[in-house]
This record gives sequence, structure tokens and C-alpha cells, in this order.
Amino acid sequence: MSDLSRLFRPKSIAVIGGGAWCAQVIAQSQKMGFSGSIWPVHPKGGAFGGIDAYTTLTDLPEPPDATFIGINREATIATVTGLRDMGAGGAVCFASGFAEAAAEDATGTTLQAELVAAAGAMPILGPNCYGFINALDGALLWPDQHGCARVDRGVAILTQSSNIAINLTMQKRGLPIAYTVTCGNMAQTSQADIACGLLDDPRVTAIGVHIEGFGSLAAWERFALAAHERGIPVIALKVGRSEHAQKAAVSHTASLAGSDAGAQAVLDQLGISRVHDLPTFLETLKLLHFYGRLASNRLSSISCSGGEASLAADTAHGRNVEFPPLDSEQKQALKKALGPKVALANPLDYHTYIWRNDGAMADAWTPMAAPDIALTLSIVDYPHTDASDWVCATNAALEVRKRTGRPVAVVATLPELMPQDVAAQLAAGGVTPMLGLSEAIAAAEAAAPKNAPIREPMLPPGRDRDGTVLTEVQAKVALAQHGLSVPLLDIAESPEAAEKMATVMPEPLVLKGIGIAHKSDVGAVRVGLKAAEVHAAAREMPTETFLIEEMITGGVAELLVGITRDPAHGFVLTLAAGGTMTEILSDAVSLMVPASDTAVKQALTRLKTYPLLIGFRGQPAADMNAISAAVQAIQAYVVENADTVCEVEVNPLICTPTRAVAADALIRKAT
Repeated sequence: MSDLSRLFRPKSIAVIGGGAWCAQVIAQSQKMGFSGSIWPVHPKGGAFGGIDAYTTLTDLPEPPDATFIGINREATIATVTGLRDMGAGGAVCFASGFAEAAAEDATGTTLQAELVAAAGAMPILGPNCYGFINALDGALLWPDQHGCARVDRGVAILTQSSNIAINLTMQKRGLPIAYTVTCGNMAQTSQADIACGLLDDPRVTAIGVHIEGFGSLAAWERFALAAHERGIPVIALKVGRSEHAQKAAVSHTASLAGSDAGAQAVLDQLGISRVHDLPTFLETLKLLHFYGRLASNRLSSISCSGGEASLAADTAHGRNVEFPPLDSEQKQALKKALGPKVALANPLDYHTYIWRNDGAMADAWTPMAAPDIALTLSIVDYPHTDASDWVCATNAALEVRKRTGRPVAVVATLPELMPQDVAAQLAAGGVTPMLGLSEAIAAAEAAAPKNAPIREPMLPPGRDRDGTVLTEVQAKVALAQHGLSVPLLDIAESPEAAEKMATVMPEPLVLKGIGIAHKSDVGAVRVGLKAAEVHAAAREMPTETFLIEEMITGGVAELLVGITRDPAHGFVLTLAAGGTMTEILSDAVSLMVPASDTAVKQALTRLKTYPLLIGFRGQPAADMNAISAAVQAIQAYVVENADTVCEVEVNPLICTPTRAVAADALIRKAT
């Protein structure tokens, strides 16, 4: 990975080209108070932003640290070559018409490859890229207006959309933004590489990434591990869906573990929290800026309205946060501060008996910021007509923060009910101003502790491939060779042969028609048969070839275990409710391959059907070690055949108190 320090923290900036875009780059750095040198370059000379232009790159006093290239795509390539040869620190390639336009212009992909070759080891952003804002040093390679201001420290935001980046800079939420970086086509420098480069700046408190596609999984693994080691929290807003993952397949796995499930599994592997909308993205970054990762998901809420207390509780319902009940020490302190007329609970409605008494309000709020509470939410809606009577709430929150040193947030239920001057005052005192109750609680969930990145590399998807479906017998034999438990079985070429085989196999029996994808849909599966019933059952099936097996009895639950090759994310392992319940329940969790024994067992606890596995209402429990061993066997097959396998599915995996047996199996692979 190239060194990005000169590019992102330049002492000199060159601007190649004329026109409004390049003029804006110069103007924006001047407005932000950039203290280094700015060198316009234009073949006709002239002045830009009051600075005389150089006519060629070779006329510059020294190689520039950062260069904005605002000229056409062909000229961009030649300019990058010149910058590389003179030892420049890096460049933003603004021009479009490269790989992103390949569908309309066949030369786009070729030109992008030429651009990368021209850059060599010199880092470039883009092409088709707006550039970046460094609000710490006032260095902007940014050809448009923005909403950033100089800060001493703050968060970094990286997006794959220039328009979204502009919009995010316009936030008025009290969030200090240190860097805003657009990634463009990422022809040479990936989003993960850029994020790694920003970790080197100690003034960056947290990093937020807007992701359309991951690209290199190895680069993301490097970044996640580096961020974890430096203690820099990361959150992601992942958008986009893989067309491949949405295609109908012969298995359930592809639909359960589609692109979004794969993306979530990648982020879980990386230890990166995920949010799903821009407001929550900003509010989470704000919490992370002020406090880093929260100590837990335990919250307290205080408001002067029973309605707001109920709203807080309802808003948290279904999210991985909790409002723990008050302990005796809290109740004693609250009773002393509020008197006997207030019902004590968390969320707390403290009424308005003490309103306008700053000290009394702080006394009442302080017990809610107990040591075991990760974040105290004070719900305060400031009217935009006259907020003078609400100063007491601001002062109380600041005092609680001062007394306890605990994370405290003042939350406006609606974003428009948090004045900017109040937000600034709260932020200066270490209290997080939060806009929107829903966003605040979602942010608290996202800012809660996250598992460290898993150090074992994810299995990359490899090249594209078309696959054919193995027979059930072939699939079971292949998986059994890697340790998967399968039933006793045999193949019959006629109903008569099936009847004969049945007489030498233990009852009860299972009969299946061979060559049918979804057998149960067409009556091609019969279970619990006696040997004498096999012939008649076979004649009713729409096939002439049959699989006859021992029936696995004593099952306490059925699972689906599937692995699919997702070209965007690698090999995705899916654990789900199995059998006929797969489509009905949509109860699934996904992991990246390879997943450890510990990760598999933890994932099983997230299934709605998990109570069945541990013995629901006194029923026998499944053998969890046997289940995990089955999953590991399936993974072992995929790892060994990664160059050819497309998907593997065992459904159902019948889980008994002593075994985990593959009642059905499917493998699709290139042959």
C-alpha cells in the first residue's frame, strides 16, 4: 500500500487546469486558511485566485505533495506520468469517462488501466473523484462548496458517492468532521487503503465508511485490524445488492445468504458496526467521537414527560439495547432529589417539580448516570420560538457530565428541536447533542462494544464459474469423506429394486426420487416407511430412480447448513431453521468461511429456533458439538474445493441428542 501522508496532509498543492472546478479548489483551500503553497498550472498562464499560474509542471519550484487534476481523461494520464516522474506525493483524478463508463464507451476500461500504469507507486484517488477535505489543516482538493469548518480533531468520513459526501459535510449536528474523502473508481487506491492512511493521523477520533462494494477483502482485513490495534472505532453504512445473490438457485441458501447477508457477515468478521441510514450514521459517529466505543448497551433515559419515557422504551424495543431497572442506591438518591410524588423507573419521568432549578435537576439526573450505565439520555426538546426557559436543562446536563465523567447525551426527539448554539454549548462541555430519539437509540446500539476482527483470512471467491448439480448420493459421499455424518443409503433403478433393498435396511425408511430439485414439492419424498410400503410409494413418484435410506429418528431440531459463493464477499456460511420451516421462518444467520467452532456455536444462539437445540420445555437437547462438527466438515469440503464449488447445502441436518446427520445434501460445482 502506498504512503498517503503527503497527499492527505500536504504542504503544497498543485491545481492542474482552469475553469470553475479548478478555481473552486483554490478558493476552498484559501477560505479554509491553508498555510502551505498553492500552485495553479495552466498552459496559458494567467492568475487563479490571485495566484499567478505556472505554464508547465516542470516550472514548479518542487514536486507538489498533492495535486488536483481537473483536465480531460487523456490529458490526465499524461499529467499523472509527469507527476510520478518528478516525485509528487499523489493526485486526485477528477475526470470521468473511465471504467465507470465502460458500458457506454469501450475505451473507458483501457484508459483506466493506462492511468494506473502511469501512476506507478504514486497514490491517486479516483478517477471520477471529487477529492477530499482536510479540515484539520485546511487543505482541500475539493472542486465545490461544502459545509466543513476547521477543527482540531474529529471524525473521518469516506464515501463512494461524491454527492453523498457533499451532503454529509452540510450536517448541522455538532459533529466535527476532520476528513471527508470521496473514493471515485478506486482504480488504484481502494476505500480500505484510504481508511488505513487516515489511521495514521492521531487527530482522527473515529471513521465512518459509506460502502457500495468491498473490493479486496484482504485490504479490509488489514484496515480493520489496524483500526482495532489503534483503538479507532469504525462504522459502516453498507448499501447495494449483488445481482448474483438475488438469482433463483436450486437451493434455499442463495436466497437466504444473498448479497446483503454476505455484506453483514463480512462486517461482523471485521468487527465493524453497521447502520442503515445517514442520520444514524452521523449520530453514531458523534457518539464515537465523544466517547469512543460505549462500555455496554445499558442505557438510562430521563425526561419530564411520561409520554417521552414511554416513547424511549418503545423506540428501544427490538434493538440490542436495554434500560436496566434502578437499583436501591439509585432509588434512594432519586427519592431524595424528587420527593415522594415521582414514580421511580428507567426510563424516568421526573415531572416538572424541579424545573428551572439547575442544581436540583442535576441532583435528580446524576443517579441515572450510574457507573454501570453506558450512556445517559436526557430527552430535551428546545422550542424554536423561545428556548430561554430550557437553559436549566442544558446546565443540568453539563453539570451531570462534570460530576460523573460518564457519557451523557441530550436528545431532541425531533432533529429541528436542537438549536445549533445549544448543540455547540453541549459539545464544548463534553455532552453529546443528539438529533432524533430513534437515531440516538440506534446510534447507542451501533456504538456498543463489538467483537474484535477475526484474524483468520476470509476465503476469497476466486474466479467466476458455472456449476452443475451433483446427485444427492454424490453430494453425500463427497461430504462424508470430509467427516459429515450421513444415513445408510443405496440407489434403486426401479420400484422393484427399491422394494428388495428395503428388506435389508433398518426400518423406518426414507424414499426419495432422484433428479428432482425440490422433492417435497412434487411428492418425491416419503418418510417413515416400512419395507412393505416402499414399492407402492416408489410407483407414485415422478421418476424411475430412487434413493432409499435409513430414517434418522430422535431429532429435536432440523437445521439448514449452506455455503454459497458470493462473488462480492467470498464464501458465505448460512445457518438456518431447516426442513420445511426454512422458507416459512426465514430464520437465518450468516458467517464468512472459514468460521471457527466458537463462531459457529455463537451464531446458533442467534437463531429463533435455538431454544429447540438446547431443550425446549424439558425436551432433550441436541448435541451442539456434533452440530458444530457437521458445519466444520462442510466447510472443510468447500475449502478443499474452493476453485470449483459454487454452493453446498445440507437441508435438513437432523439434530439428535447424540448425532447431527445430513438427511439431504446438494452440491453445485464446476466440473
